[in-house]
Amino acid sequence: MCVMKKLLIALITILTIGATYNAHAYVDRQNAVINILDKASGKTHMFTVPVAQESKYEKLSFIVRACKLTDPFQAENAFMFIEIFQNNEQIFGGWMNKNAPGENPLQNADYDIWLVRCE
Repeated sequence: MCVMKKLLIALITILTIGATYNAHAYVDRQNAVINILDKASGKTHMFTVPVAQESKYEKLSFIVRACKLTDPFQAENAFMFIEIFQNNEQIFGGWMNKNAPGENPLQNADYDIWLVRCE
């Protein structure tokens, strides 16, 4: 009976460790590649933006605070936290998801911005 109890405890411990090990892990990257759609001209522009550095495009300035990839053993996805300013007024601040750009999009009359990848 004592051996059975020890085996049961060992099994529960292994299952618990396995369940916590599967928690999502992310890999930080130093650059975000973003696309900007200029709605007035209908053209898109691709930029590589270093994390934590201010970048500018026409009336916009933006700072990518973080760019993260999913763990290599998970399904591939990328996320960035970005703050976007137009004429020195913040028009967006939050996470953008590469695989679901419609979940948290920039809603602006002049521009659309989305994440292409993290490098």
